[in-house]
Amino acid sequence: MTALVKLTDVSKTYRLGDVRVRALGGIDLTIDKGDFIALAGPSGSGKTTLLNLIGCIDKPDSGRIVIDSVDVTAVPLHRLASLRRDTLGFIFQTFNLIPVLTAYENVEYPLLLSGVPRRERSERVHRWLAQVGLADQEKQRPDQLSGGQRQRVAIARAMVVNPKLVLADEPTANLDSDTAGHILDLLAELNTKTGVTFVFSTHDASVIERAERVVRLRDGHITNIEVTRERVA
Repeated sequence: MTALVKLTDVSKTYRLGDVRVRALGGIDLTIDKGDFIALAGPSGSGKTTLLNLIGCIDKPDSGRIVIDSVDVTAVPLHRLASLRRDTLGFIFQTFNLIPVLTAYENVEYPLLLSGVPRRERSERVHRWLAQVGLADQEKQRPDQLSGGQRQRVAIARAMVVNPKLVLADEPTANLDSDTAGHILDLLAELNTKTGVTFVFSTHDASVIERAERVVRLRDGHITNIEVTRERVA
């Protein structure tokens, strides 16, 4: 396997008033290209902090993080914008869609930021909205869509930039169980078809059941890494 992400002895501490709280302590983890991984643990275990560090949204206090051969710990956060834009896709539990924009415009937005030409933007947006089953909902705003449809828009937005890695923070938390199952089936299908790496932060058993590897965290440490199913060739 080829490593896409490698964390070595990564630690992170936050200050809450006069108290320092250790979120992560000495994390070692390798994520390979094409992985479908769940970071699992109770609230306060450090899974969201770990996801934020991998997503270059935050910086560790110590240790080393390498993403797609770039040592991101050696680069200031403001200089990592291009790596986040061109390499990473994000899916959030609250969808994070722009309310005044249509489904089409929400998916198009990251391509506008990247300066993708109009004709290519149109082709990619149409293709990904069709891929997630929303070809007939392109003109709808988020408030005109169901929760499942909004998450599908968010998935299309994450995938339209052709990312190498998609980070999903509790992507099923605001969905009913049936809708969550359909969303997870879609993500697993995209992982198999495109080879894009997916990393989930979750406590949802249905996400954990579908993952190839489950990284168990507690009190800022990895307690166990389980191989739950073999990768489909």
